[in-house]
Amino acid sequence: MNTRHQPQIPITLRGSAEIVTEFFGFSINKYVLPSDPHRVRSVDRVDNSCSILYQRGIYPPESFTRVSKYGLAMVVTADEKLSAYLKNVLDQLAGWLVESQVQKLVVVVANANTDDILERWMFDVYADPPSAHGYVRCTRFPKVVMSEIQAIMRQITASVSFLPLLNDPCTFDLLVYTDKDVHVPQTWEESDPRLVENSVEVRLRSFTTKVHKVDAMVAYKDPDTTI
Repeated sequence: MNTRHQPQIPITLRGSAEIVTEFFGFSINKYVLPSDPHRVRSVDRVDNSCSILYQRGIYPPESFTRVSKYGLAMVVTADEKLSAYLKNVLDQLAGWLVESQVQKLVVVVANANTDDILERWMFDVYADPPSAHGYVRCTRFPKVVMSEIQAIMRQITASVSFLPLLNDPCTFDLLVYTDKDVHVPQTWEESDPRLVENSVEVRLRSFTTKVHKVDAMVAYKDPDTTI
């Protein structure tokens, strides 16, 4: 990508936290639609495999609606309860990101009947420490940041090509790894790591605002292993 004539935009700590929070929201709750509209039906037929939530069939396709983001056509949930839950989590996450207190966000996919952990989508967060005045400010080409985010979004969508089919009803949970001294709302609770036994790990792409860097990876239960 030619960035020679594009201005570098200052990104503050708060601005970077907003970018990262928005990315988390769309990666959990989005699906990139094919550029050819005539291909949408064929994709929708693949076991509802099309948001991490949409793609993995955790919520039915009819509960999602189309939007445009990052220069991509996507779908997001239209379920009001799910939207309210995600907003509550992401609003809290944004505050912790500004304080550089977030280490990792994990989306856990589990079998609804057995609670067996089937997948862990992990997003590791690395933040530059603030200055002595508590201020961080860097510059980055906006289109470069967007291009890096686009690449991760497309990888999440393409993961249907290697992830095992989820044939049983599934649920999801969000885990946020924070510093030990962080203030946690009373409505939140501590959790075990909910690891995938006999897992296969696939590292995905990363993006950086030069204030925060996010590395992505998915771990899934090896279908060829019997416990």
